[in-house]
Amino acid sequence: MNKGKEAAAEFQKIIQNRGSVSLPHWALAQLGLARAYTESGDSDKSMSAYGDFLDVWKNADSDVPILREATSEYAKLKGKGLAASN
Repeated sequence: MNKGKEAAAEFQKIIQNRGSVSLPHWALAQLGLARAYTESGDSDKSMSAYGDFLDVWKNADSDVPILREATSEYAKLKGKGLAASN
């Protein structure tokens, strides 16, 4: 919907209130934040948010669909960053 900045602000509210939301919702907010930053064109913040999400899920089974999606999105973002810096 081309509202990445607005979405990022809403996900940031969830992340900042970690104690009031369950871990799965908090972790998914991290992923939402990463995607919102990607949509708004802020690749540095997006990569950081993806890193935070993947860190929370580092001990999860690698075949969890949301984890596979996030890993793939993060890899694509890293690839674009490398291509832009060359």
